[in-house]
Amino acid sequence: MDITKTDEKTEETATEPKTEASPEVEAAAEATAEPAAQDALDEADEADDADDDEVPAEVSAGTGVGAGGAAVVSAALGAVALTGTWTAKVVSERETLIGQIHSQSGTPAQQISEIYGDAWHSTALVNGVFALLALVTAVLVLVLVRPERPAWVRAVALAGAVLGGLGLLLSVGTYFDLFLSLPTTGS
Repeated sequence: MDITKTDEKTEETATEPKTEASPEVEAAAEATAEPAAQDALDEADEADDADDDEVPAEVSAGTGVGAGGAAVVSAALGAVALTGTWTAKVVSERETLIGQIHSQSGTPAQQISEIYGDAWHSTALVNGVFALLALVTAVLVLVLVRPERPAWVRAVALAGAVLGGLGLLLSVGTYFDLFLSLPTTGS
């Protein structure tokens, strides 16, 4: 290692030459130096505040996790509404049991209506509720999603809206016997 000695003074070791000045000159010099130093500090604070206000693009745009999750939930609810739910099955079985209890002394048409018709309609009602939830969730995601979010969020939400709408259409048709009517008894 080459160590050479120089006679140059660094900023840390340099001292100002002392000159004899009157107290008035020293006070005037300090008075002009303080506002300049204060202005420099104010500008530095403003620059720091401006840096704090700026939010990185990836943070301000958001990650879209909530919207993506809601889109997936809407698509899942739409698929469940089309295929049926465990809840609908339980409600259907309950209606079947209640129909069997109430129709023991009824006509065959009453028995069919109470045993099968009520269960059919309750299944359609429960599946319709799931379809409506899917549709509402998907529409909210589509309305509230920002353009800078990933395209897959909008695509999955659109799929959820289509599945929910189709499930709602089928549930309404089933509930009001538009597609198939209950069997009738022969006289």
